[in-house]
Amino acid sequence: MSRVGDRLVATGVLSGEALARARAVATQSDERLGIVLSRLGLVRDHELRDALADELDLTAVTTEDLPDAPPHLDTLGLRFLTAAGALPLVERPDGLHLAMTDPTDSATLDAIAMRVGLPVVPRPAAAADVEAALDRLTRAAKAEADLTTQHVGSETAADVARLRDLASETPVIQFVNQLIRRAVESRASDIHLEPTTTGLTVRQRIDGALTPVDPPSPDLRAAIVSRIKIMAELNIAEQRLPQDGRIKIVVAGRDIDLRVATLPTLYGEAVVLRLLDRSGLVLDFAGLGLSTASIAAIDPLLARPNGMFLVTGPTGSGKTTTLYAALAQLNRPDTKIITVEDPVEYQIDGITQVQVKPQIGLEFANVIRAILRNNPNIVMIGELRDAETAAVAVQAALTGHLVMATLHTNSASAAINRLRDMGVEDYLITATVIGVMAQRLVRTLCVTCKVPEDPSSVAQILGMPGDGFCAPVGCSACGQTGFRGRTGVHEVMAVDPDIRAATLARADEREIERLAQGAGMIPMREDGIAKAAAGQVALSEVLLAASLQAD
Repeated sequence: MSRVGDRLVATGVLSGEALARARAVATQSDERLGIVLSRLGLVRDHELRDALADELDLTAVTTEDLPDAPPHLDTLGLRFLTAAGALPLVERPDGLHLAMTDPTDSATLDAIAMRVGLPVVPRPAAAADVEAALDRLTRAAKAEADLTTQHVGSETAADVARLRDLASETPVIQFVNQLIRRAVESRASDIHLEPTTTGLTVRQRIDGALTPVDPPSPDLRAAIVSRIKIMAELNIAEQRLPQDGRIKIVVAGRDIDLRVATLPTLYGEAVVLRLLDRSGLVLDFAGLGLSTASIAAIDPLLARPNGMFLVTGPTGSGKTTTLYAALAQLNRPDTKIITVEDPVEYQIDGITQVQVKPQIGLEFANVIRAILRNNPNIVMIGELRDAETAAVAVQAALTGHLVMATLHTNSASAAINRLRDMGVEDYLITATVIGVMAQRLVRTLCVTCKVPEDPSSVAQILGMPGDGFCAPVGCSACGQTGFRGRTGVHEVMAVDPDIRAATLARADEREIERLAQGAGMIPMREDGIAKAAAGQVALSEVLLAASLQAD
């Protein structure tokens, strides 16, 4: 394997510095070099496979070589093969041909040869291909075991078996794997598969905008949906009710979580996969786009020992990520933090995280009551979605806890009325709410192709000098969109005595907003214009976000 590393450097696939770093990690973690190179994303699986084949003069394994029914599977066992990164291919006169992610692993080769009583011929294979094949076999075995224990009719069992067989076909596995890999490489946040009268429409959301993806063959529609449901450990026989699941995979050395949601529609099941890339998680206010003024307004609120801090905005505006950043800032050995979420999107060391399970009665309000008996300092609530949860959150803030939660409103000032609509009394709002931050996401300009905006047109729109503003163009780096990535625009409202008095007087949203701005709150629109003036975002994006906020 050491020679393979040198070959990768010689062919320009890997730099010498990267190889040295991988070797150091392999030594420290006692892992094989090939595993480390793949896990760190330094080389692609097929590049490592081809280098191994060239160096060892072996025949590489392609996805077409992977059998649906490998020989000696029962003898070797799926658990052992998964741990070894190996899969039997075919039995020939020269021995059992074996796909291996590391064909230099002599201990595994000797163990398999002894177990099957045959010579073993190792052949290099891409780790992703072997993992996908073993995953398919494992899930098929599990589904078959479940069928033997469930009391289902013969017709239903036959349908499930047919779906499982369809989902195990090579074209289906390849399409799903390539779809996920392409989405990761293009920085997509989610994948949408929607059935139509003629087939399956596939789109992926990049920087908040949906873009079409080449659809599969119409006759693969049911098989592709079944494949995703099997990977998410969902019931493939149930097509009448929505289901939620989760897939954990490694793509190019990166740990990716996929939240899977199915929805029965007129033409079949629609599926949405939301990609959560833990390696790309930013737990820093500045990295999330908060201005210096916004951070300065938030820090004193988070330093409070008790009270309720709310983050508001529409679905998909990054509210939970902002709260994670706040938790990361507050996460210290002397502070106990417990969260209740639906679902837990990212795991953070040092924080106790609870996922609600409504189907067994484990709901937000029940969990919060149980959390308070564990004597935490800080409680994070994924969403204030009903009157009961809001009431329990208020009680937690009243009894000496710092409570952080998300809420669906268009502006910071609207949070007061939203809590009032949920049944929280005015005196409880003034006693608990210490601050509210509203946010939206806007696309950032591609630094490669952005061009200066016409200052006169900007001045005409804003009534201020238009220098520094930029406009999108489009290039290969950004997929011809002119945008790459997203950042937040924010407004932070600290609840002061004037706002408390206005709340008790049942002032409307506009009056509360006027008081907040008088106390120094920078409106979301002004925060966005400042980012546009710095050339970070397009003015059109800011004005769109501001108009949605006004709505």
